[in-house]
Amino acid sequence: MSTIHLVIQSPALAAAQIEQVAALAQAQGVVHLSATAARLLDVAQDNETRAQVTQWGEQHGVDTAFVPAGARLSQCKVLAMDMDSTLINIECIDEIAGVAGVKPKVAEITEAAMRGEIKDFSESLRRRVALLEGTPASALEKVYTEKLRLNPGAEQLISTAQAAGIKVLLVSGGFTFFTERLRQRLNLDSAHANTLEIKDGVLTGKVLGDILDAQAKLTHLQAFAKALGATADQIIAIGDGANDLKMLGYARYAVAYRAKPIVRQQTPYALNVAGLDGVLNWFEA
Repeated sequence: MSTIHLVIQSPALAAAQIEQVAALAQAQGVVHLSATAARLLDVAQDNETRAQVTQWGEQHGVDTAFVPAGARLSQCKVLAMDMDSTLINIECIDEIAGVAGVKPKVAEITEAAMRGEIKDFSESLRRRVALLEGTPASALEKVYTEKLRLNPGAEQLISTAQAAGIKVLLVSGGFTFFTERLRQRLNLDSAHANTLEIKDGVLTGKVLGDILDAQAKLTHLQAFAKALGATADQIIAIGDGANDLKMLGYARYAVAYRAKPIVRQQTPYALNVAGLDGVLNWFEA
């Protein structure tokens, strides 16, 4: 059986917490990675211990990740990320709706879709976009400039991944207006999203072409990986909503970032308190 380490992370990681979880996981040693992270070496691998450690982490506000010993970032070839509420701090469509004065209606549908309560993402997106009809296209720039921010650790994760030779894919059920700007800003290798129809400087309430849904996200990831000769074991994928589950299910390192319960339950890795750069601590130098 291969050796497994346990990486724990928290903005307020205490020595007592490290000792407590090290005992719980039957760790054979501890490496302090920083003031906010530690790697517990050669931990127990049985399902009961894993469940106890995961529960402990949730109770104490500590991210826990069981990772293979010797895993190196340079062994990966692809970093695939969702945009809204993953790479960035907002749901862009909700903020556009805020400018349009219909945010409560749109946000309600967005939340239900991300929780997995609305099974047809394409239909939910069309319903939301229809509510934006007549909104000035200038609302998009306003949202990008005034509301959109990268989530903590995003730039560090991406720049470090790129330095290790990893190609970065942004794949979103959101809109190309935002993904293209982020692609250029962060020097991403590829970006895919939906295109809002604009006529005479206003949103028509329609999306051009096919909707980029969960299956499309997976298809884009598979094509991107195939072009690079990357296997599923060489992919890191990060998302937060039900629309990301197929993409996450394809990747060896599937990461739920501040995710809805339906996503956390189906992914092996989670960042509930650490920044996106917390992913880097899972890999050894």
